Amino acid sequence: MTTLSEEPGTAGTAAGAQDTECARLRVVLLLDIQKGAQERFLDAYELLRSQVASVPGHVSDQLCQSIEDPSQWLITSEWESSEPFLAWVDSPEHREMVKPMHSCVNDTRSLRFDILRETSVAGHTGHRAPRPERAGDGRIRHAITFTVRPGSEEKVAKLLADYASPSARVDSATRLCRTTLFMHGNRVVRAVEVSGNLVAALRHVAQQPEVQAVEEAINPYLEEERDLTDPEAARAFFTRAGLPAVHEAVAEADRTGKVRRYALHYPVRGGSGAAAARVLARSDELAAADPTGSLVRSTVFQRDDIVVRVIDLAAAADKDLALTTGTADGDLAAELGRLLELPGGVRDLGDERGRRELLAHLEMTLVTDRHAQDS
Repeated sequence: MTTLSEEPGTAGTAAGAQDTECARLRVVLLLDIQKGAQERFLDAYELLRSQVASVPGHVSDQLCQSIEDPSQWLITSEWESSEPFLAWVDSPEHREMVKPMHSCVNDTRSLRFDILRETSVAGHTGHRAPRPERAGDGRIRHAITFTVRPGSEEKVAKLLADYASPSARVDSATRLCRTTLFMHGNRVVRAVEVSGNLVAALRHVAQQPEVQAVEEAINPYLEEERDLTDPEAARAFFTRAGLPAVHEAVAEADRTGKVRRYALHYPVRGGSGAAAARVLARSDELAAADPTGSLVRSTVFQRDDIVVRVIDLAAAADKDLALTTGTADGDLAAELGRLLELPGGVRDLGDERGRRELLAHLEMTLVTDRHAQDS
């Protein structure tokens, strides 16, 4: 059970979607409890535990206290898959449930893991077969998204492209490695990569004068008003804006050529966001396993019906339209087509013309792509 409103970037490791059967999810929440607040924290936990027990998809939870430092606590929870957890953690009900705990906690860190293998009770054979571990480079990926007022897109893009980069170093263990900004119509997507503690990195960035200045500059153009000077309002905004990474695919073979980054925004039918993310995840797993392909890495971000796929390719996007659009497999392309709100000109995702028209409809505009110099 996650017991606090998760701050921007607490996605931790992504929940996988390697096949149509979703893995169970383990959520680990590390908490630093304020001095003298232990009893209030335990009372708040007991109340929340009784409430979350009725949330669809929740399986179980545990509360643990460090034997070395009494102020350090750990809450673990198990969920049937990532989907019900993400739906709950993004809901207004969740924000109301966790409010009693806010005054008890100095800091939190949330991590999310697929359950791949486990030791079963003797004689019990009901567990699923082991799932293969996914490759990773130690970097945590997360995104936020928001919309700006129609007609302000060019002004916002200029503001977001021109600001000075903040310091990448957070502390001895944490660095901000890369920030990439895309726009699609009036929607902005900011994808970040962090080595170390993502929450600490984003908190560090939010405190930098350069970032505060650009955030203040774009405020008049946002469709949803926000007040980042109010910690509670800022927490609520970034919770709503959060776009968690729900799948990560990494090429099994080394790729040659210049690596280019693209982002695609998939317009899904109402209620089909999670299903579309699963189809794209499976397509990317197949592409990553192809030794002749150009996919270097793909991350699928999804919240509700917002689905964004960020891909790193060792070739231009139009060199392999099937791979770029996630439609190389015929069955998966057909399933994806049923889940998307396609423009009138896009009819067949299985031919080059349809894929080219689809790419033109999906591709986001790159605003800025910033790397830490030594990342």
